[in-house]
Amino acid sequence: MKITGIPAAWPDSEAAALAVQDELRGKVVLDEPGPAPGSGLVTGVDVAYDDERDLVVAAAVVLDAATLEVVEEATAVGRVAFPYVPGLLAFREIPTVLAVLERLDSGPGMVICDGYGLAHPRRFGLASHLGVLTGLPVIGVAKNPFTFTYEQPGPRRGDSAPLLADDGAEVGRALRTQNGTKPVFVSVGHRVSLDGACAHTLGLARRYRLPESTRHADSLCRRALKEAQQASA
Repeated sequence: MKITGIPAAWPDSEAAALAVQDELRGKVVLDEPGPAPGSGLVTGVDVAYDDERDLVVAAAVVLDAATLEVVEEATAVGRVAFPYVPGLLAFREIPTVLAVLERLDSGPGMVICDGYGLAHPRRFGLASHLGVLTGLPVIGVAKNPFTFTYEQPGPRRGDSAPLLADDGAEVGRALRTQNGTKPVFVSVGHRVSLDGACAHTLGLARRYRLPESTRHADSLCRRALKEAQQASA
């Protein structure tokens, strides 16, 4: 089991991490539409932890956006890179996520994180952080709204409602991906519009509430974590 190392200059304190967020947040690109929905490749990324063993596992699953067929899979195992601090979770995950993306031969295309982009207390969640560091178009599709408020969208697939910050700014959307199911929460990470992010999410969630990218990456990540735990036992 090869374990990915933590970069030498990686922040090791809350103050240092906040300074990095402040520096990188201004580099988020919000004025590009992003790839056309249903075209090219899309890559789902997910992360799982074992804090007792100091392990973090990242999985990446590349899909053909038109057919939703799996093109490639990869996993990476690393050490937890940062203590648990709400709002700074990306610093625990990014080194291993970067490592797993580097292992893809096909190239990731657009990346979908199981998490947040602008829908983050400091407007810089994992999807934004990853996008700025890689230059890739990235969106966040989360299972809950974090600290933001929203009205329930309509009951039909494709119905949506703004996800609002305390100052009234729209930081994402609550999006109904299947009739009568709970919405998912879509936010821009980098180099994709919010309309485009929602269209991609609907295109990837043709049968289930969650995008196929998230479903595949979550399953692979769980298997990889179990294998890493067994190898370190």
